[in-house]
Amino acid sequence: MRVVSPTGVGESWRLPGSGAGPSPDRMFLGSEGTLGLITEAWMRLQERPVHRAGASVIFDSFEEAVEATRAVAQSGLDPANCRLLDTVESALNAGITTGGGVLVLGFESADHPVDTHLARATELCRQHGGTVHDPVENRSASPAQAWRTSFLRMPYHRDALARRSMILETFETSCTWDAFPALHAAVTEAAQHAFADVTGSGLLTCRFTHVYPDGPAPYYGVYAPGKWGSVLSQWDEIKSAVSEVLVKHHATITHHHAVGRDHRPWYDRQRPELFASALAGAKRALDPAGVLNPGVLLQPAS
Repeated sequence: MRVVSPTGVGESWRLPGSGAGPSPDRMFLGSEGTLGLITEAWMRLQERPVHRAGASVIFDSFEEAVEATRAVAQSGLDPANCRLLDTVESALNAGITTGGGVLVLGFESADHPVDTHLARATELCRQHGGTVHDPVENRSASPAQAWRTSFLRMPYHRDALARRSMILETFETSCTWDAFPALHAAVTEAAQHAFADVTGSGLLTCRFTHVYPDGPAPYYGVYAPGKWGSVLSQWDEIKSAVSEVLVKHHATITHHHAVGRDHRPWYDRQRPELFASALAGAKRALDPAGVLNPGVLLQPAS
């Protein structure tokens, strides 16, 4: 990549991998515009898939659904989509009522059929109490398709509800599989207490947007009635309550939404102090006047 900073221009080599010290690419990719501007970059492309297979799996127990998702994530099958929706998310955005949630599975390839991959993934789900709702040929009427349609409409629904003083928030994190049950219980409890104290009521939803062999990336949604003139402060109280839980349980303050300014108080507590000093040193070397995104990732220089 090519990066322009106030003190100069840097360009890394195009390589498939390298063990030559810390990666300059990684430093700039995670810097949120505080160290320099990426003006050119090589990206890996792949052929458009022509083979696809998918299904939705329904569970009576959320705990079993989580274990099934873990089994698929650790199977080496590498699904293109492995998205677990909890019971509230399933009802709101997939149009289906379940006792434990819905796992949306999808496989695709530009090279080979993927039906055997789907068959093995659904077999794993059945071993954990799941019921396959729709094979690939019935995809048009599936919970997966209903959720996809709802997902694309979510930003428009959010704007419409926000104009009616609703508090709408999403926050996402990641943790290891063994840590998820305690984290999820703590987030749920904190959100319910915050709803009771701040707005009187509210809904919390959860889905896994990404899964890894090491753990899931839970993505939470908040729906609560706000009050005109106080929506921002109410949002801030709820946001603070759930963010405190993430840090307490050593779950990341953000999986993919970035740190920015909203998450910085908790990011300051997540990163090691030694790394904070190194990052501040890089900031001083590359942006001595502090003109690039002041207040993002680091406290602005006084």
